[in-house]
Amino acid sequence: MRLVAIPELSTGEPPRPPGPECASHVIGGEAMGTTWSVRFYAADPAVASRARAAVERSMDRVVAQMSHYLPESDLCRFNAARAGKWVELPQPLFAVLQAALRVSSQSDGAFDATVGRLVDSWGFGPRGAITQPPDAAEVRSAMADAGWARILIDEVRRRAWQPGGVALNLSSIAKGFAVDDAARALDALNITSYLVEAGGELRSRGIKADRQPWWVAVESPPDAVGFPEIAIALCGQSVATSGVYHRAFSHEGTRYAHAIDPRTGTALSNGIVSVTVVHRECMFADAYSTAIQVLGRNAGLAFAEHHGLATLIVCADQGQYSHACTSSFQNMLGE
Repeated sequence: MRLVAIPELSTGEPPRPPGPECASHVIGGEAMGTTWSVRFYAADPAVASRARAAVERSMDRVVAQMSHYLPESDLCRFNAARAGKWVELPQPLFAVLQAALRVSSQSDGAFDATVGRLVDSWGFGPRGAITQPPDAAEVRSAMADAGWARILIDEVRRRAWQPGGVALNLSSIAKGFAVDDAARALDALNITSYLVEAGGELRSRGIKADRQPWWVAVESPPDAVGFPEIAIALCGQSVATSGVYHRAFSHEGTRYAHAIDPRTGTALSNGIVSVTVVHRECMFADAYSTAIQVLGRNAGLAFAEHHGLATLIVCADQGQYSHACTSSFQNMLGE
């Protein structure tokens, strides 16, 4: 079974396909512990070279500012700052932090970028993997240092307040921002037809030479036999998916996924396998998919409906898979 989701055009005018003089190009690389790729059309071969250089600069900038693995990154500089200190941030990192705090406020903390210590405690951060869950005292200690509402920002001077002990982890929003930033680099080169992907998060512009949109498949659960294949026709939109089936560890018969509920400090076990969000900006698609995943099926759907988010939720119950979606995603399916 195959379902096709067709979002509304982000602009009122149908996009024009690349001209016959435009060749198809594919570039790619590694950044943020994952891979990235860009498919685009350009008439001038030199543009392809400039596009690669521009995207590589963009990815390198995101890593240098937002990596929680590099001690010299701007994010780690904030994390290491003493209590009660204002820390000036570069514009991209400041913008991502603002967006993270916005989604945290909207979701009442279901999304929280201040859980760096908590993620480390569960073995999914720079400290490395673990083989059994952290003890309750360690979780309580990590949660005591977290809390998005503890972060203050000064928009005029582009700085953030380190209240003491807060460890930012932007892994649930930085890849989406990286995709957006790479897309802006391509826009600056007047490339009008492209698909940018980083770690499974995607953003498109225009259509392909065959007048087809950029088709994106929603990843199905790896063991879901007969689950419908879902394809999204991207044309000027972004899509991000948060799932629990890639990073995990098992202990005494229980599987612990990398998704952590910042409100309880525990690994998620709410039956959600993945959440896919279609949005104009990949940064917000990335963050919202995480927030909805933490909220759970019913609260997550209500949140997504309230904020007008085109959202698909895949759930599992005793090995049986099902999916639910918001009205805006339902409209994309034409059902």
